[in-house]
Amino acid sequence: MFKNFKKITWIILIFSFSILSAEATDECFEGTSRAIFKFNMAFDDVVLEPLAKGYNQLPQTIKTGTRNFTSNVGTLLSIPNNLLQGNFKQLGHSVGSFVINTSVGILGFLNPAEKMGLKPHKEDVGQTLGLYGFSSGCYFVLPILGPTTVRDSLGMLADSFVDPFAHITIREHELLGASGNSLDYFATKGTTALDFRADNDKNLESLEKNSLDLYSSLKSIYLQDRDNKIKNSTEVQDEWGSLDN
Repeated sequence: MFKNFKKITWIILIFSFSILSAEATDECFEGTSRAIFKFNMAFDDVVLEPLAKGYNQLPQTIKTGTRNFTSNVGTLLSIPNNLLQGNFKQLGHSVGSFVINTSVGILGFLNPAEKMGLKPHKEDVGQTLGLYGFSSGCYFVLPILGPTTVRDSLGMLADSFVDPFAHITIREHELLGASGNSLDYFATKGTTALDFRADNDKNLESLEKNSLDLYSSLKSIYLQDRDNKIKNSTEVQDEWGSLDN
């Protein structure tokens, strides 16, 4: 089954490179993307928004601990990408933060590393490809997952190959005595997405009220955020938090 997955991945890669030359402002499937966007917004209204509002009623200590834990797990993906990008300062921050928070911080529920000045940037393969000069390719929207580009969708596929957490969970490989399963992986990713949605509940409500075209507004925010992440800027992230959840 895994061999078939790899074959499918290579087919997608070959097809995707044929449209990587397009700019992100180009939309290869705008009509389809807008239809998917409407579905996503309906899904948000029925499922995500109620969950987010319920999540926001939890004690702040629980929400902070949850965010610390998922962020600490996410650091595992940043480590190989820091290495691939040749950013050894951030590599040191990522490794140091993960080791300290996982041990002293009780599996990452606490964040003592931040008090020590260790603040790793979130990195993924899409950002690494952007740093190497790969064009973003055209923009489109995926069901549930939301906005992306050709480069970032390829990056998402590649993330599962370089992310140690994915190897421990999805592929059930033991790493340094740790192991897990697919449920652990998707539960963590889902919790990260829910935390982001809850944290930006008011931002999204304001954007919906004030945007003439919500689809175009979110597209602009997404593309700016991804461009800033490649440059290690936090201009959009400061307002919305991390948009790559």
